[in-house]
Amino acid sequence: MKHHVIFMSLFAVAAVTSGNGYAQQNPNVGTEMSRAGFVLENGLEIPGFDPVKGRKLFAAKGCVVCHSVNGIGGEDAPEFSADYMDNPMNAFDFAANMWRGASAMIAMQENELGEQIEISGEELAAIIAFVHDAEEQAKFSQADIPEDIEDLMHGGDDDGGEEHAEDAGSTGHTASE
Repeated sequence: MKHHVIFMSLFAVAAVTSGNGYAQQNPNVGTEMSRAGFVLENGLEIPGFDPVKGRKLFAAKGCVVCHSVNGIGGEDAPEFSADYMDNPMNAFDFAANMWRGASAMIAMQENELGEQIEISGEELAAIIAFVHDAEEQAKFSQADIPEDIEDLMHGGDDDGGEEHAEDAGSTGHTASE
């Protein structure tokens, strides 16, 4: 029996990574593995894809400044509502698309956020999970956006917004946004 469980676990890993639909046909195995992550036999680690963590990171890391989900967020970059995501979605293709847009994204981060954001592979996996998960996106609201990020989205600053007009030129936002 122990060998059968090990074989089924290895089969599930191979099926998930090969995209043959095993995880879709067996949602309990797929959900557990995708949320926890796993290590392939060649030593490559696949991080957990946690959409709950991704919802929080999407806002906290500032993705929401330029990208929107279900109408919440910026309009300077592609919308990430799950309705627009491929199903199934290749997470590595998503990351490759980010790489292709990296120079523009970094420039916007430095302009809008004051610096390039730092993001780990685990955090990226969580954000990717969030942009692919309609159920978790339905929970996304303005309340998820930290105050400092909200201020950036609307051209605000720490002193209540008295400098909006002079800051508007550097951020691209106006005081009325």
